[in-house]
Amino acid sequence: MKRLMLLLPALLVLAAGLPVTAAPDAEAAPSSAFTRTKEVDRAFEDDGDTISVEKRRVTVSVDHTENLRGRERVRVSWKGAHPSGGRAASPFGAAGLRQEYPVVILQCRGRDDAGLPAAQRVSPETCWTSTAQQRFRSTSDRQAIWRRDLHARPGDTEQKSGIEPFPTSGCDDVPSFSAHAVPFVAASGKTYTSCSAETMAPEAAVDAALPAAEQAAFTDTDGTGSVSFEVRTATENESLGCSDTVACSIVVIPIMGLSCVDGDDECTRTGRFAPGSSNFAGEGVDDAVSAGYWWAGSNWRNRITVPVTFGTAPNVCDVLDSRAPTAFYGSELMSQAALQWAPAYCLSKKRFKFQHNRMSDEAAFALVEKNVAPAALVSGRREQEDETPVAYAPTAVTGFAISYVIDRPDNAGEYERLRLTPRLLAKLLTQSYTGSAYGAQHPGMGRNPQSLNQDPEFIALNPGLDTTTREAAATVLSLSESSDVMTSLTSYIAADADARAFVNGTADPWGMVVNPSYRRIRLPVAEWPLLDTFVPEYDLDCQQQLSTPYFTQLAAPVSSLRTIAEAVLDAWPNVQTKCERPSSSDPYKFGRADRQGVGARFMLGVVSVGDAERLGLRTAAVRTSASTWVAPTPSSMAAAVAAATEVKGTTGAFAITQKALAKRPKAYPGTMIVYTVARTRGLAAKDAKHVAQFIRVATTEGQRPGSANGTLPAGYVPIVASGVTKRLYDAARHAADLIAAQRPERAPDTTPSTSPPSGGGGGSSDAPVSAPGGDVPEEQVRASGATKVTLVETAPTGAITSTSGRMLLPLLLCVGLAAASVGPVLRGIATARARR
Repeated sequence: MKRLMLLLPALLVLAAGLPVTAAPDAEAAPSSAFTRTKEVDRAFEDDGDTISVEKRRVTVSVDHTENLRGRERVRVSWKGAHPSGGRAASPFGAAGLRQEYPVVILQCRGRDDAGLPAAQRVSPETCWTSTAQQRFRSTSDRQAIWRRDLHARPGDTEQKSGIEPFPTSGCDDVPSFSAHAVPFVAASGKTYTSCSAETMAPEAAVDAALPAAEQAAFTDTDGTGSVSFEVRTATENESLGCSDTVACSIVVIPIMGLSCVDGDDECTRTGRFAPGSSNFAGEGVDDAVSAGYWWAGSNWRNRITVPVTFGTAPNVCDVLDSRAPTAFYGSELMSQAALQWAPAYCLSKKRFKFQHNRMSDEAAFALVEKNVAPAALVSGRREQEDETPVAYAPTAVTGFAISYVIDRPDNAGEYERLRLTPRLLAKLLTQSYTGSAYGAQHPGMGRNPQSLNQDPEFIALNPGLDTTTREAAATVLSLSESSDVMTSLTSYIAADADARAFVNGTADPWGMVVNPSYRRIRLPVAEWPLLDTFVPEYDLDCQQQLSTPYFTQLAAPVSSLRTIAEAVLDAWPNVQTKCERPSSSDPYKFGRADRQGVGARFMLGVVSVGDAERLGLRTAAVRTSASTWVAPTPSSMAAAVAAATEVKGTTGAFAITQKALAKRPKAYPGTMIVYTVARTRGLAAKDAKHVAQFIRVATTEGQRPGSANGTLPAGYVPIVASGVTKRLYDAARHAADLIAAQRPERAPDTTPSTSPPSGGGGGSSDAPVSAPGGDVPEEQVRASGATKVTLVETAPTGAITSTSGRMLLPLLLCVGLAAASVGPVLRGIATARARR
């Protein structure tokens, strides 16, 4: 999916410069794209003459390179490269070695600036690979073609090279062979010989938590190619050590083949696979043109180095700011924005220490209502249990998406245009695909397809995919806890006549029926229930000893949208049908299925749009009319905001209903408005000041698109003082004033109002309005002509509620007290680590 950030300039209703007044507009984020062209070559030396074999001009582009975060994916594309042959089943790690003329892409510590000290310059020794096969070679002298490299680095022509002195054990199993090792030098300075799995850096363990990120990518017959490349910070890979203080690069090496000094037959080979062909069987390739010698001088000199920068570490506020935080609880939809916003607060002495604690919307609102927490981040109005008025400040426009990773047959790449209907989503959620022959035993479901890709409805919308049965394709990975995301998703399903009829028991046109356990389930729901209790008759002894309901194992929901996003990123379903036990004396248990291999991936998950953008996940287009399919983009989410209506009896809350969206087929139905909610009476003065400041900063500086601290990441539509979001901006400013004022318990009579002031509200002496460059003086706010706000009291409202959310409150209070007691200790530890 293209980054929303690149599309923002086209959204005319939101385009303008961000002024330093109380009525800002958004401006497009500066581009951090990279493009470079380099001439690469291969040559042979014969009788002292150097003969050019091939020259090419290769252009490499990267879509964004600055303020990257852990596991973020960037788009790397190229043109002019030598077409690849013998395409490997997977380009990642050692699996990509058996192909010819690939483009090798690595993350490395250091830069290629000539003026840097040697320790800070990129080299093969500072580039990360996940296996020893990519760093060590031991073979007969005849096969040791790196020793005949025309551009070999000093010492590489020796029989034993790469490490000085060369180890006499571990790396020298056959003394008579030639051997070369590319040791890895960690950020700590420790050197790993990398001759075997046992001598690799710890993050390269066989059972590592994260799959390989480095790639030997395939170039098409026209010389072009592109991949999504995942970068990792010191949090994910401490040995590599990339961070906001450690310079790193992405190194792109178009493999042209070794240049040779003596015309040796092995060194001068040009490949045995035709351009564009596949090597799914893993047959041998010509090493001279393979990825195995990415480190050899001939290939290394052809590299194109892309400098990248990383955002501040997630724990920067804990390490550098010893103040107690003001915690905001609630919606995970705010996670990516909060990640960028938090440092802009804690690193400024003029602001408070902001902290976002993820929690269900309902539980977070309960904490505010009971005056346990100063503010909640929620994406819908809530039902109140007491008379204390609250204000809703629109803070972000974002939403949920259905992300996916699906491979086309014959390893032809990822599928890019997935379409889903409300009925298909209903089938997935209601566990109406049988998953396997075991699930097909379910009474009344024997004729249903086993997985989504076998459904005629899906096939008609998404032609050209395989129909292989996969348990992971029988479900969509979703949330296990109460969330407004699930309310929004199931509202979309309930609003569709075909989906509603299917859930109520009507077969689809091809005869598929709903799982009887979910027939006539009432929608929408905030928490999806696992209702099916069917246990099939199993074949294997290990399965027969277990009695877990089969469809619960397929669905296996999780508690976090981020967990879902990373599962899709890794193509690792949470399906719990793998029968295993640690030893023969231990009992069997069902465990998580294996990661799906490249070329056979098929997985869907419910994610936040912010996570999808950060991790570079593809998102499905969903049907909004008979002929309209809409994916989450700035324009489609802005169209949904245009359909929002003010909720009567509230201060600042808006409703985006499916009925209203039906009149706007180009509006994305997964769009959601996230509010900062706080009491307008009875809140501690300090907390009131902090919450009001947060709203004012978040709706000015925080709405400027970008990747730097304090800016708005991709996946969010800026709330600005013009266009379709003006009403939200005005409501937020009004709410900030109400929260800052904290009207006394006994207030003079006023006329209740449900509409925010047209002028948007001005600054307050409690918390000045903020814009890029710092806090704006009060006199500047007054000079801007901001409208004076009349403070009003509003009555409690009825709306979405969740019994389970209310039941969580006592537990949350206990957790909060425990966290308060250990907070100083944890801050002390973090500070000590930072000083070391």
